[in-house]
Amino acid sequence: MTPIIETSSVTMRINGATLVDGIDLSVGRGEMVAIVGPNGAGKSTLLRLLSGDLQPTRGNVKLKQADLRSYASAQLATHRATLSQHVSVTFPFTVEEIVRMGAGDMSIAAAQPLVEAAMDEVAVGPLRHRQLPTLSGGEQQRAHFARVLVQLARGEAFHGPGLLLLDEPTSSLDLRHQIQMVEIAGRRARNGTAVIAILHDLNLAARFATRIIVIHRGVIVANGTPEKTITDDMIRKVFEVDVIVQYHGDGSPVVLPQAMRSIDPNSAARPVP
Repeated sequence: MTPIIETSSVTMRINGATLVDGIDLSVGRGEMVAIVGPNGAGKSTLLRLLSGDLQPTRGNVKLKQADLRSYASAQLATHRATLSQHVSVTFPFTVEEIVRMGAGDMSIAAAQPLVEAAMDEVAVGPLRHRQLPTLSGGEQQRAHFARVLVQLARGEAFHGPGLLLLDEPTSSLDLRHQIQMVEIAGRRARNGTAVIAILHDLNLAARFATRIIVIHRGVIVANGTPEKTITDDMIRKVFEVDVIVQYHGDGSPVVLPQAMRSIDPNSAARPVP
């Protein structure tokens, strides 16, 4: 399978600290990949490297087999769409105006079908005339997700399946909207989009991702199906928590936390077989 996005020995160092260390990664069309790991593991840094927001200090990133640095900003926006962890809007734009921003320089008439479809899918249509700063954090997150879906749809109409990057997209959402968001992302993956999402909820990741990548201290320590990566041994080593891992009828794992483990500051996670 030809990858949509791939990295080769990608490393990011800032002020002497290594945030991402020699990561090799490849994600193809139709994959829904969840990146998991403890706070400070390097997940968001990796996603910013994949999006082009950061340039690696070593290694390279290729998007659709072309060096990511070869894309002009406007061109890049038509091949990948990113929902950042924190998006701050203080101006009184309405939800509909925010969602329409995903259409770039398309005319209002041409963009409106994409805007309506995204607002309906994310269920923010009833909020269309509300000013974004007046909404709850979860409502704002859903509006931005609709904007990103418009951007993705616009690009894929011209260039075929692209890349959707989601940085902790469910962090401010209630349970219903968490499931809604990952199901929407899953639909994009089934239509050929390569989806990469940072998720903290291991059960949500295990239920909806086709592949899980576990990052700890800037390196990948596990990479595979949920059944192979979400294990009690991995969670004890990486998250330092005792758990019981059970399984749904379909084989997907369910994590039941038990207690924190004592932390050895000199310990280092090793790749999980």
